[in-house]
Amino acid sequence: MHFAPDTEIALRTVVNLINTAANGEDSLASVEDLDEFLEAEEFSGSRTHDEAELRSVKRLRSELASLWAADEDTAAKTVNKLLIDAQALPQLVKHDHWDWHLHATTPEAPLADRMGTEAAMAIVDVIRSQEMDRMRVCAADDCDAVVLDLSRNRSKLYCDTGNCANRAHVAAYRARKAAEGD
Repeated sequence: MHFAPDTEIALRTVVNLINTAANGEDSLASVEDLDEFLEAEEFSGSRTHDEAELRSVKRLRSELASLWAADEDTAAKTVNKLLIDAQALPQLVKHDHWDWHLHATTPEAPLADRMGTEAAMAIVDVIRSQEMDRMRVCAADDCDAVVLDLSRNRSKLYCDTGNCANRAHVAAYRARKAAEGD
């Protein structure tokens, strides 16, 4: 399944945002951490650069994490709530180095509203395409990071936050070798 480029970018940003709280660690502990995250994600628009903004993004992160593991109906309700709360009005825009894509808020809207709306708009495409099963939690037993599977054969099981896939493959290899030795 291929989504529009802006949808894939927004979905990856959602994954990266949710995973800032993966495995009991919070890599959005400060306004500076948020600055770095937004720069890495190339997220534009106005900012207040204060603790209230950081708290609102963390609330959004929790809401998106719940949505990620939700059933389709619950996800749709959450998406609609995000869009209503931000008073979203979709429009086609072109800015910076980005070609035509959808925005549903103004650049002056609060950061969490802009982020939530972009996430919601992307997840709208996922729900409409009946591709919710591409939104997963890492298959590693000791990891709670989320995974976006955009592979053709739906085979992505592990997150990109650490070495989960490598550890799982090594463990399976060792288990096979141990079984052969019996």
